[in-house]
Formats: sequence, C-alpha cells, structure tokens
Amino acid sequence: MTQDAWQATACILCTCNCGLKVQLNAEGTDIARIKGDENHPASQGYVCNKASRISYYQHGADRLSSPKRRRADGTYEDIDWPTAIAEISERLRSVRDTHGGERIFYYGGGGQGNHLPGAYARSTLAALGVRWRSNALAQEKTGEFWVAQRMFGGWPHGDFEHAEVAVFLGKNPWQSHGVQRARATLRDISKDPNRTLIVIDPRRTETADLADIHLAVRPGRDAWLLAGMIAVLVQEDLIDRPWLLEHTRGAEAVIAVFRSVDVQRCASACGVAADTLAATARCIGRASSVAVLEDLGVQMNRHSTLVSYLQRLLWVLTGNFGRPGTHYTARGLGGIGNGVERGRSPVLGERIIAGLVPCNIIPDEVLSSHPNRYRAMIIESANPVHSLADSAKWRQAMRALECSVVIDVAMTETARQADYVLPATSQYEKAEATFFNFEFPDNFFHVRAPLFAPRDGALDEAEIHYRLVHSLGALPDGVDASLNRALEEGGREAFQAQVFTLLAEQPTLADFAPVLLYRTLGRTLPEGMRNAATLWALAHQHALGHRESLERAGFAGEGMALGEALFDAMLSSPSGMVVSSEGWESVWARVPGGQIELALPELLAEAETLPHTVPEETSQAYPLLLAAGERRSFTANTIIRDPAWRRKDGEGALRMHPEDAARINLGERSQARVISASGSAEVTVTLDERMYRGQVSLPNGMGLSYAYVDGTQRTVGAAPNELTSTDLRDAYAGTPWHKTVPVRVEAM
Repeated sequence: MTQDAWQATACILCTCNCGLKVQLNAEGTDIARIKGDENHPASQGYVCNKASRISYYQHGADRLSSPKRRRADGTYEDIDWPTAIAEISERLRSVRDTHGGERIFYYGGGGQGNHLPGAYARSTLAALGVRWRSNALAQEKTGEFWVAQRMFGGWPHGDFEHAEVAVFLGKNPWQSHGVQRARATLRDISKDPNRTLIVIDPRRTETADLADIHLAVRPGRDAWLLAGMIAVLVQEDLIDRPWLLEHTRGAEAVIAVFRSVDVQRCASACGVAADTLAATARCIGRASSVAVLEDLGVQMNRHSTLVSYLQRLLWVLTGNFGRPGTHYTARGLGGIGNGVERGRSPVLGERIIAGLVPCNIIPDEVLSSHPNRYRAMIIESANPVHSLADSAKWRQAMRALECSVVIDVAMTETARQADYVLPATSQYEKAEATFFNFEFPDNFFHVRAPLFAPRDGALDEAEIHYRLVHSLGALPDGVDASLNRALEEGGREAFQAQVFTLLAEQPTLADFAPVLLYRTLGRTLPEGMRNAATLWALAHQHALGHRESLERAGFAGEGMALGEALFDAMLSSPSGMVVSSEGWESVWARVPGGQIELALPELLAEAETLPHTVPEETSQAYPLLLAAGERRSFTANTIIRDPAWRRKDGEGALRMHPEDAARINLGERSQARVISASGSAEVTVTLDERMYRGQVSLPNGMGLSYAYVDGTQRTVGAAPNELTSTDLRDAYAGTPWHKTVPVRVEAM
C-alpha cells in the first residue's frame, strides 16, 4: 500500500470511536492527513475537531521504550524484558503465596478504544488468583448500571434519530459527544420545528444554545428537578396508564409517592421556576416519543444513583420504551453495562456493581491496617493517580503497596509512583477493537489493523501477559504445542476440536484462552492482526447465542461455520461491520418477564423525602462549587499528553461568572488559587457569563507533566483531582461528586 493511500482506523478520544481514514507521510512514520470514514457503519464519515489531532497521541515525546524499575531514591532505571518479567512475577507470586491472590488489585482493562488488553489481562489475573478490580466505569456509570439492571435487565439507550423530544441531562454532546454523529444529530433536532431539544445543565453550554428549552438547574440539585417533573406528570395524569399496566410492575407504588410530592418545593430547591418545570414536564408527557441521555454532569454528582432512577421514571411513566424514537437495550459484543451487584468490597464493605470496586474507596482500602487490604496492584492503560479523586492520597497508596506494576505507553503520573513500568505498543501499532457499540437495530463492531510498526522496546499487551503467565508457571506443559499441531495438520476445524478436547479435560484452561489463542491461532492471522486472536472465542460465543440476529445481519453458516464466518469478517472489514440486526420485539425479549420494574424501594423512599430536604453544599470556608473535569473543545481523556495538541484554551482556565469574580477582585486572565478541603491549585481565570452564579469549572485532561525530547518537563494547567476528595461520593454506588466540589477562590 502506498503512503498516500487512505487507510481505515478509528478515533480513540471518546466512546463513539468514530471511523477515520488517514494518509501517512512519505516515510510511513506519521499521520499526514485525516478525514472521516464514509464506510464506517455508525459514524458514516462524521469527524470532530478533536480527532484531527490524534497524531499527538502516536508521537508523544514521553513514549516509553524500555521496562523501568524504581530505585530506592524514587528515580528509575532501564532494565531488559527478561529481568522485568522475572522480577515482577516473583514479587507478585510472593504476595499471592503470603497473603492470597485476593490481596492483588487490578485497575484497567481497556482505555478509550484500547480494549483488547482487558481480555489478555484475564489470564494474568487467573494465574495470580486476583478477585478485585476496577476501572473508569466505576467512577462514572455503575450507579446507572445498577438502576438499569434492576429495572430493565440491561442498559437502555435512546433512539435520538427518531425521537420527537430529545433530553440531555448533565450532558453537552457538542463537546463530549456520546451519540453517533453528535453535532450533526443536534443540528438536525434543533432545525426541525416538529421536534424539541431539552438541555438540563447549570451552564449554558454549546448544546444549550441549540436547545428549545434550557433548564439551568442549581448545581447538584438535579434530583429535585426530576422529582418535580415526575410529580407534574402524575398529578396532571400525563402518564400512560394502559401501557404501564401491560409493560411494568410496581407502577402504583411509584404513582402513590409522586401524587403527594410538592412541586413548588422541588422547584425552589433546584432553582428552576415552577411554571418552567411544569411546562417542560408537559412537553415530555404529551410527546409521541422521548429519548433521554444522562452523563457525567449528573453521574459524578450528588444523588447520582437516585438521578439515574428518576430520569428513567420520567420516560417509562410516559411509555417511552421499546418502540422507535424511545429507548432500547442493544445486543453488542462487549457486555458493557451489566449492573449486577456482586458482594461488598473487602475492607470498607462498599457495594460492588458490575464486578467493579468503587474508585473512591481504592486508596483507603490500600492504606487501611485491615488484614484484607490490597497489597499489590497491576494498572493497565489507566492513570488513576491523575484521573481519580484525591491525587495526593493515591500517591500515598501507591507507595504503600508491596508491589505495583504499570503497563502503559508513557511515563504517566501513576507510572511515576510504580515499582515497575512496562512499555506497551500504542493503539495504532497493533490490532485493536472497539467495544462501545450500543447501536440499534443494527449493531456494529470494528477491528482495526495497525498503522505503524511497534516502537523498539515496546510489546503488545497480549505478549506481556503471555510472558507473565508463562513466568508464573500457570500454563500446563504442551498445551500450546498441541494447539499449534492441530492448526498445522487440520486447520481451523481441527483447532476447534482440540480446543474443546482440552477444555473438557482441563476446564480451568478457559481462563488462559486469551493468551493461548494469541500464541497459537494468532500466528496464522494476517500480518499485524495477531492481537485480535482473542476475538475468535467471542465470535463463536456470539454466533452460538445470537444466531438469528447474526443471520439478519447477512451471515450464514451451519454449526461452528457461522462463528468462523463472523471472525473472518471481523479481520477483513477495515471500516467495521454490522454484527447484529434486530427488530423492536427483541428489546422486550431482553426485559426479564417482559415487564419493567418501576419500584426500587430504597430509591423510591429517598425520592419521597426529597421535597423536605434542604442540603448545604457550600459553607463560609468554601462558598463556591467546582465542576471538576469539564469537557471543552480540546480536552478528552489523558492519553494525549502533549499540551501542543490543544488549539484552544491551552492553559485550561478556571471559568467563573463575572459577578463571582468581581467579589474577589478577579478579572480576565487574573491569576488565582483554588482551594478545597483536599488541596489547592493555581489557575488562570476567564470570565464566562454562561456559568451558573456560585459555580466555577476546570477542564479534564489538564495538569499532566509532559517530558519533551530535550529532557525538560512542563506541567500545563491544573490537575482537577488535586482538589477532589474520596469522601465525596454516592451512597449507593460510590461514584464521586466531582461536579460539586466545595472550594474557595483567592486572588494571587
């Protein structure tokens, strides 16, 4: 392929993972041009401003090229791979043998678009007996997952393409996306006189500019707003009673609670006029179809799990599920969104949802003197020291561990606290796949080929985990040899038979299937695609469990042939492909018993008391509320570390309403200090009349220490989690209150 040919790949900066086409430079070492991939089944050629700068990720000056070991003085020395694998294996084995594998914690399992390492890590965790794990979903989505699982048996999504009324709650899709072709979709809704766009957000965002209705809710008071709107629907009989009788359980208990909720009290608490609140509820109640999307503005905020419940009541009570323009549960390949509750954490006894320990309690479960505390940690494709609450406490916890290992492409803030750092290949140097696929009725999957050769010294995560598993002595002798023999002598058919034979003889081998597939089947895959070998098992699982939806997507085959056809198509579809095609009847088939559960007792009881509750979020010492981690035009996740990638707001200024700034003698470009109970940060101030009075905001992705090629290091902007606290968290799911952190701002 010539360098000026367009190659298909994907953006890795948000959950949409839009399809891209890129041209490389003449040397094949850099991305020269980027455009949207018109062949991608979901994004269809759409691309945003952020994706145009992904080369800054691939060519970061702080990319790692050798394993590193921490010295006693806190500096690092390069070591070779055999030494790193041997020492890490020995130290983790020692923790396991002394304290048990349950004392080793795993954080990670896939960053944005970097999902396959999570599959390969499964083998290492099995070898060590690791039980406890977490990732970024546990500081964002677990409360929503928990509610959705209990109500629907799965995670619903909105059909915004066909909805008469679209509601975005704590969400600014213009900057954070979250729906396919976000800006085009918003424009389509906004321009259609027969459709209504509603935005609920304290700040007048770019999405709010397009909205027909913007509810500027008081920060942290979304629960009161939603409770008041539900009360209007119930008290004015705008609910769909015949539909509720047929499709739900517990409706009468919910109706009884909200029949007596005081709408005026709710309006007063949330800062939205009662007549505006009521008119918005009527708009929803009278619409032919409604779709709602909540995001971090409420999920990282007070009453977040309750809000996830209340917003669902809003559209279920009006019959907006299971038909076009409403809500559905998708059938994807990844299984993200399973909100099953699975026990309690070993030290603090907090609820485990979707198998994930709440992020806000991890440092305390390390620093405890409890005998069940975590004593070692493996962190992969993640930067919790920077990205989770209370960075100072995280640094302390990292250094309290008996052994810590980071697997990443760069020397991150977390890597600088680890005992060992292992350099991984970038997302564009190996086969990768995207599991954030929630579309309906056609659900897609995208396996992308590498664009570049791996950097010297870095290894794919699949290879890293294979070496760790092998060094730990977890693989029985001769297993990979027998699988390779079957492949060489009889191809895939003989390979399948040998896999089943081995699993029947040794069922525990299933835990090591990812690394075994990588070492055996992976050798036979097209050039650069070896990392995709673990998808073979997923393809067969999908074919066995969902034959009808796969056949509707155009696949054919009998027995195991259908799974083989799907796997081969994954590897040969550079722009992605549809793997499931369904009708609306399948959505109802996924709801347990065909009826939605409306009455969740503990949440319903809390909703009943809301109108009589007057919270105090601020104090004389901390009179402002900080929204930590706001999405802006050039902020995303933290995988792009080079500050030069930002074309706007390079310093990540603190946004303040001019009236708040004037009270403390701050003007545009003033220097100030933000102080919370956990820490402080120096910032540049920008005045913004769109801000809610009493609220300030800092963007996400700032405060990274970047190492330039000349050896200098520079930190740009404030790291928001120097100000957040692990104590400010949701009572049900443990998710953080990052969007309402009490602070004060002082002029410098």
